Amino acid sequence: MKRDLRFHIAVLPGDGIGPEIVASSLHVLEVLNERMGGIGFDFWHLEGGAAHYQKTGTAFSDENMAACKKADAVLLGAIGLPHVRYSDGTEVTTQLDLRVEMDLYAGLRPIRSYPSLPRVLVDKRASQIDLVLVREQTEGILYSRCRGTIEDDRVAWETMMISRNGTSRVSEFAFRVAERRAKSRRRPGKVLCVDRSNALTSMAFFRRIFGEVAERHPSVSADYAYVDTTAMKLVKSPWEFDVLVTENAFGGILSDLAAGVVGSLGLAPSADIGEKHAVFQPAHGSAPHIAGQGLANPVAQILSVALMLDWLADQHGEPRLAHGARILEHAVEKALTVVCPVEFGGKDGTAAITKAIIAQIRKS
Repeated sequence: MKRDLRFHIAVLPGDGIGPEIVASSLHVLEVLNERMGGIGFDFWHLEGGAAHYQKTGTAFSDENMAACKKADAVLLGAIGLPHVRYSDGTEVTTQLDLRVEMDLYAGLRPIRSYPSLPRVLVDKRASQIDLVLVREQTEGILYSRCRGTIEDDRVAWETMMISRNGTSRVSEFAFRVAERRAKSRRRPGKVLCVDRSNALTSMAFFRRIFGEVAERHPSVSADYAYVDTTAMKLVKSPWEFDVLVTENAFGGILSDLAAGVVGSLGLAPSADIGEKHAVFQPAHGSAPHIAGQGLANPVAQILSVALMLDWLADQHGEPRLAHGARILEHAVEKALTVVCPVEFGGKDGTAAITKAIIAQIRKS
């Protein structure tokens, strides 16, 4: 007999288009929930982000951070407004605060093409793009966030930090992702270590630790590449990649590049995952210039819900959640054959795309 389950989801709509696309994703999840009998969700709506900081002087309260830690998962909208900054000139990045506070070491960035949408690349193989970029999120050059120094208004210093533990656990995560993908796709998995080990001692250390982890996963092939070469190949032949693992800053750059190759960050979900906690959000920004106009593409936010369902399925051993994730992914793919988002030259905005996805969920 199937047991009834309820999950508490902390919801942080954020800034710009964040509230619009989060509302869209919650509507979709409510409809999808009808297909996952016995599964329920309670949403804790929290305030935070750049607009909240501008209004109150606090980007995210300690009480809300505690609520995120108590929740089963966190669903996050886009955070940040370019004109709202701290006194040191940096932007409000509540998502980074969550990563640090909850030790969300693995950034998961799935990138895939949708053949029904206009292509960026003319090669027919572009329809086969299906890769995952895994970025280490607690170390690297971005470890220096809030730790940088400026000497006499002449020199600014930042510090790169790479540890054995940090590299080992993110590499293990990447190999588990590759093993799962290989099983579901019935093909050999492969993980590419992306670094700058020819120039930086820290990156040579990253590569060495990755190699040690690779030896523990003989069923998955392991390879190595420099970040500049990888950037070129992501543009020339992105269909050749499976799983990539890399340092924090490199990962942020490469994941946006890969999203551009398939046409838009509006198609790119993301997950920030730790041992006990996880945050799910679109990879794109808050796009304040189109906020409130109904033009925002909610696909990345909605696909982040699918990532959340998969993670909860793993955490709780509940296949109904994973089944819901597959229904949702399939519904998005089908919906994009009948609607075309504005950034692809189409006329369909938030409401039309959401309606099309819900229609496909009900058909499936």
